Amino acid sequence: MTAVVPLAAAGLLAGGWALAGPGGAGPGGPPDGGDARGGGPAGASPGTSAPGGGEPGAAPSGGLPGQVSADPSADPSGGPLAGKVVVIDPGHNPGNFRNPDEINKQVDIGTNRKECDTTGTSTRDGYAEAAFTLDVSHRLRDALRRLGATVELTHDADRPFGPCIDERARIGNLAGGGKGADAVVSVHADGSAVGNRGHHVILPGLVKEGAADTAPIVAPSRRLGERIEAEFARATGSAPANYLGGGTGLDVRKDLGGLNLSTVPKVFVECGNMQDPKDAALLSDAAWRQKAAQGIANGVGTYLLG
Repeated sequence: MTAVVPLAAAGLLAGGWALAGPGGAGPGGPPDGGDARGGGPAGASPGTSAPGGGEPGAAPSGGLPGQVSADPSADPSGGPLAGKVVVIDPGHNPGNFRNPDEINKQVDIGTNRKECDTTGTSTRDGYAEAAFTLDVSHRLRDALRRLGATVELTHDADRPFGPCIDERARIGNLAGGGKGADAVVSVHADGSAVGNRGHHVILPGLVKEGAADTAPIVAPSRRLGERIEAEFARATGSAPANYLGGGTGLDVRKDLGGLNLSTVPKVFVECGNMQDPKDAALLSDAAWRQKAAQGIANGVGTYLLG
């Protein structure tokens, strides 16, 4: 791993821009964007809310499907990340389980064809991955906007399902008025076996086939992933995954359409294993989710500031 730039040196602590948050918590081979097991109705835990007070997964009340959400209170004019565009991709959609025909349709990911999306996993007491990813993504969005970044979401549960994995990639590629995002983070939680614990960041492997050509993004995506992994561990106290990545907290994959089709630096963050009771307890805790969002934001920030 490359050396991680300290937050103070990166400028994130200057001018009161540091993200406030409590100290670290105890330590904590999906398909494209998470394990498909356990994907029932999205039961939100305390601290999770649907955007605009609506039901997660409800049909959009206006605008085009896949239109990114906007926060009118955000002011990206100041802060160390001013001028940077970050796309946050909340894994899955709370409405996916209601639309199996749509999410099972095959889309082109360059190397082959794959399902549009999956339902994601859940904890054993019913806290759905889609609810978790949306909550962490909201917290991450707010943290990055406080640092001055312009932030777009691939969805905000403002559509009945999806977007499909190829569309999620296109949103990042075309963000910032068509210039492409400076960084894209897809937020997930894993659905592995009990006893498998900890976080990991999935990096794109070298793929050049069909519509996929990751050669330009492999190196910058690795730098982004290394920064996020280090800051996530620092903020949450979570250990790197004990079941893949050889203790590095990093995993390279060539089978994920969201990475294969990206033309901008992009990683997936698997925040923990929802199927393990100890990890599930952390993922279900709102205070821990705030730490997770803080860690991801600090990692993105140190990457963008070089």
